[in-house]
Amino acid sequence: MNIHIRGDHHLDVTQALKQYVEKKVGRMERYLEASQVHDVSVTMSVTRGIHTVEVMVPLGQAMLRAEERSDDMYASVDLVMDKLEKQLEKYRHRAGQKVGHRLKVEGFKAKEGPRVSVTDEQLEEDEADVVRVKRFDMKPMYVSEAILQMDLLGHDFFVFANAEDEKTSVVYRRRDGQFGLIQSL
Repeated sequence: MNIHIRGDHHLDVTQALKQYVEKKVGRMERYLEASQVHDVSVTMSVTRGIHTVEVMVPLGQAMLRAEERSDDMYASVDLVMDKLEKQLEKYRHRAGQKVGHRLKVEGFKAKEGPRVSVTDEQLEEDEADVVRVKRFDMKPMYVSEAILQMDLLGHDFFVFANAEDEKTSVVYRRRDGQFGLIQSL
């Protein structure tokens, strides 16, 4: 497992902090098969005394992401790893139930596929209403896979290309806890 650790332009990551993160992230291997995770991205920042740690773990078609903030960087690492371990447990449980028509699971191994790549872009000032744009590759997936991905990311909605008709669709969590689906014509 390759662990990519970087600090923002205000933070130099010390060797001790790198070792601490590597040790904590290395604990995830007990939840995963060796071939399942290749690269883990850890980003650290400090803003006004608040220490933030974001970790992104690509798992085949799914992407686990967790972010935590605290007054201490080591505490933020601990908090974010606790959150990731809960997400991994949820992923294992759902994958074990064979959620989705095409999501094949052998033990805890998810089907390999293209990963979603997300980039943030600040827009020019003349477009005042839109403050951020996210661009990503939409890989065709079934509704149940999109719901799993939405849950893993901790979002209330997820935009995806529906594998059944290759059209853009959105799954969302309703107020009653159920899921909704919006399909394009």
